[in-house]
Amino acid sequence: MKKMLKLSLVCAVLFSGMSTYAIDGNGDFALHVLKGNENGKLITFALNNVKKANLAIYDKDGTLIYSEYASGKDGILRTFNLQEFPEGTYFLEVEDNAKKVKHEITITDEASILSSKAVSSVYKAGYTAKNTSVAVR
Repeated sequence: MKKMLKLSLVCAVLFSGMSTYAIDGNGDFALHVLKGNENGKLITFALNNVKKANLAIYDKDGTLIYSEYASGKDGILRTFNLQEFPEGTYFLEVEDNAKKVKHEITITDEASILSSKAVSSVYKAGYTAKNTSVAVR
């Protein structure tokens, strides 16, 4: 009986862990913030289920600082070096054909932090928000 109880507990923990980290493959993109850089001024993120997207960085006043059109076969992986940016708050905006999502970037002397949760998410006409997720590692 104890063995069965232990096995049930292990299975419950395993399945709850899998559901916590599962990324839905329904066509909506998920932005994953990747950490672990040597100088603290790099932000790295991945966009799953996105083959083409517009990436832009704005300052807190809404002035466009950087823009690019990114593409990838199975997704998009980008690293930005923010060494030259002054301290402050910035916004990373990712736009594909379905939606536009904005994440906050906070830059201090020691680090640059990209928020794991979106500040805003706007769906374009004809699309609905369903099962979207953002994960931080």
